[in-house]
Amino acid sequence: MTGETGFNLDGKVALITGASRGIGLAIAAAYAAAGAKVVLASRKQEALEAAAAQIRLAGGDVLPVAAHTGDGQAVQQLVDKAVEAYGGVDILVNNAATNPHFGPLLTSEESHWAKILDVNITGYFRMIKACAPVFQQNGGGVVINMASVAGNTYQPGMGIYSVSKAGVIMLTQALAVELAADRIRVNAIAPGFVKTQFSRVLWETPEIYERIKTMIPMGRMALPEEITGLALYLASDAASFTTGAVIYVDGGQLAGRSL
Repeated sequence: MTGETGFNLDGKVALITGASRGIGLAIAAAYAAAGAKVVLASRKQEALEAAAAQIRLAGGDVLPVAAHTGDGQAVQQLVDKAVEAYGGVDILVNNAATNPHFGPLLTSEESHWAKILDVNITGYFRMIKACAPVFQQNGGGVVINMASVAGNTYQPGMGIYSVSKAGVIMLTQALAVELAADRIRVNAIAPGFVKTQFSRVLWETPEIYERIKTMIPMGRMALPEEITGLALYLASDAASFTTGAVIYVDGGQLAGRSL
């Protein structure tokens, strides 16, 4: 997916949060294969080292840096380390997320709201704010925020998460407008159900998984690697006139919701 398509990322530096596994790791591997230097971020260094080893084994250039996006100082240090190692940052993928509450909204506690909103929205904002000066100095950049079908349509038991992802969508659109003059493109990928460790409770519980499959016209959950093609497009020059977009990768879930 390089060459004539314009999907080549040679010479680019990509910083991906939530990158030790799942969608984040799949995107990082795809970017490395397309020629980018990748900076992997998540909370645990051990998990990052294992992820980095996979990418290096395939010939990728990778830097693992433990950082919690809920900590503003840690976020700035993460960006500084990326700049120190590779001379800049060209692409930011905000993928870190949490969802410590599953059930009816009124059974949630304020602590659940604080945690989910801080990681899923404010953490994205912190990362973008830290990267923006680097982008501006380099003459432009790319931000890809990981939203969700849940930000468009309520998912049972995932009320706070749905609210947070709706916030990600609006954050994406607002910053796309505000940063366009700086040649910073801001877009969102909104996956449907993806089979990851994060979603394990959904696909390991038979009654839940069977219900989920009836909601998806393609009759299954996605694999993380099925998100990477869009992430590669949005990061590349092929998407040079794409900003403020929210693109759904959901197996037809939204189109078929009346079913």
